[in-house]
Amino acid sequence: MKVILPSGDVKEFEGEVNLFTVAKSISNSLAKKSVAAKVDGELMDMSTVLDRDAKIEFITPDTEEGEEIIRHSTAHLMAQAVVRLFPGTKVAIGPAIENGFYYDFDPNVQFTEEDLPKIEEEMRRLVKENIKIERIMMTREEAIKHFEALGEIYKVEIIKDIAQGEMLSFYRQGEFMDLCRGPHVPSTGYLKAFKLKSVAGAYWRGDSKNKMLQRIYGFAFSDEKKLKDFLTLLEEAEKRDHRKLGKELDLFFVSDYGPGFPFFLPKGMAIRNTLIDLWRREHTLAGYTEIMTPIMLNKELWETSGHWFNYRENMYTSEIDETEFAIKPMNCPGGVLAYKSQLHSYKDLPIRCGELGTVHRHEFSGALHGLMRVRCFTQDDAHIFMTPEQIESEIIGVVNLIDKFYSRLFGFEYTIELSTKPDKAIGSDEIWEKAESALASALDKIGKPYKLNPGDGAFYGPKLDFKIKDAIGRTWQCGTIQLDFNLPERFDMNYIGEDGEKHRPVMIHRVVYGSIERFIGILIEHYAGAFPLWLAPTQVKILTINDETVPYAKEVFKKLQEKGIRTELDSRAESIGYKIREANGKYKVPVQLIIGKNEVENGEVNIRRRGSQEQVSMKLDEFVDMIVEEAKVKFDK
Repeated sequence: MKVILPSGDVKEFEGEVNLFTVAKSISNSLAKKSVAAKVDGELMDMSTVLDRDAKIEFITPDTEEGEEIIRHSTAHLMAQAVVRLFPGTKVAIGPAIENGFYYDFDPNVQFTEEDLPKIEEEMRRLVKENIKIERIMMTREEAIKHFEALGEIYKVEIIKDIAQGEMLSFYRQGEFMDLCRGPHVPSTGYLKAFKLKSVAGAYWRGDSKNKMLQRIYGFAFSDEKKLKDFLTLLEEAEKRDHRKLGKELDLFFVSDYGPGFPFFLPKGMAIRNTLIDLWRREHTLAGYTEIMTPIMLNKELWETSGHWFNYRENMYTSEIDETEFAIKPMNCPGGVLAYKSQLHSYKDLPIRCGELGTVHRHEFSGALHGLMRVRCFTQDDAHIFMTPEQIESEIIGVVNLIDKFYSRLFGFEYTIELSTKPDKAIGSDEIWEKAESALASALDKIGKPYKLNPGDGAFYGPKLDFKIKDAIGRTWQCGTIQLDFNLPERFDMNYIGEDGEKHRPVMIHRVVYGSIERFIGILIEHYAGAFPLWLAPTQVKILTINDETVPYAKEVFKKLQEKGIRTELDSRAESIGYKIREANGKYKVPVQLIIGKNEVENGEVNIRRRGSQEQVSMKLDEFVDMIVEEAKVKFDK
């Protein structure tokens, strides 16, 4: 039997052989550290026996796939520890998630945060036991009988939902066994870098009508260094928490009178308006026009768009004159109506319509999180209507615009993911292939690398997702470009082609910021509240030493305001040291001007920069010219 390795080397074996043996034939170290292997592209356990020629790629813990296997295996490890420590606990589901895992339980007595160290300790004992992890196959009926005998009602419910005649895979480690596709690490001894995070409530199957279970979250990595680095990152992230900084910096708040509906204070509005003004300017330069569509529209529109049937539970509704209306959860149908309000020919296309549209979506209260997850937010939407031939050039235009903001303005590193046709999709294979090819070709043409996500596109078209990396290495999904064949069909959109006949336009949905609110939250955490001068809510703060300097300070204040510099005057009867500490430390103002007797007499200002103890004196007019230039929005070339 022949085994082909990624290097192209071929190993030959007599008869059947398991993957451990194959790995050992390459090196003992590879056999020891491999957590799984790909056999002809399919992930399998190391204990898998080969009975045919195959291409083999071994998966080590330091790979993305290896980390996920470790996380899923650690979830099972935690579940085993919980069942050992708390007999009678019923087990629900436990997937791997980003940086870790969780498991849902139904215990006899509610878990508390104090239980987590005990569970962790038991997990470490199980690691030391180095328990072999085995894959077991059962029929659906055998599995139901097995878990009914154990009283595992949640497992029984899951299994009963699986079609009859299916063979199901389970993973067993000692006395614990759970339904799972796998693969898993060979034994518990492979799992050494983990930390339990928290206990939270979670409805069974995410349905509020079902019983509330307890969910234990944890982190898991391939080695202790990665775990330690991640925990350090979490500490830094906690310091940067936009909810804490938003309150300290007087930017925004959320009231019990409107959970998920943020209130922006004057300083928060300064940031918001700066971002919006910039968005408007750059989109005008890029050939976009701006529209505004109603916040509430007739139910019939949402039925036509498909939202009423597929998104109804997330929509707020009201009745007006015995007709049902919905507050818009998305801007797209309104954009379509704006397009359809006029006749269009091929000569009009492409049409680029931008909209800073406020949308409302019902989110569970437990999912709400400051500005990151809200019920009301503003999307910087734009919809582009074009001919199929224009797809590539329009994609290039949007990618370049997004890059201008992310890379050249904010200095973000970012990655792009191309998601292709899913199993359930509308439109012909031909048009999907054309659209996917256009997206890929556009990225190739401008030299933008991308990751392929096969089958992860929307049902109505392929898409590009942009993920930015912040100052402490976290990634955030913000920008997106989506091709849509669905809405033009549903709304019978058309344009008159060169041949005088009606044709369907192709539609692009795209955002740069994504949600204005969420983007502000990201920026607060990225900058740790210390915004660059152009974005800072207060760019200059004037600090008076005594009452005699206030009249001149007011002149300075007026001059800066007239030049568009966001300025505050602190003329309180406080010590200058206190004022500096507050402006510099608490409010993180980029520039402070100290006004004393000498400044008044000489028509000067004493300049102090955030984070510096150096003070420089300058003539007022000279300073005004300098700060106006510094405050301009600048895109790096």
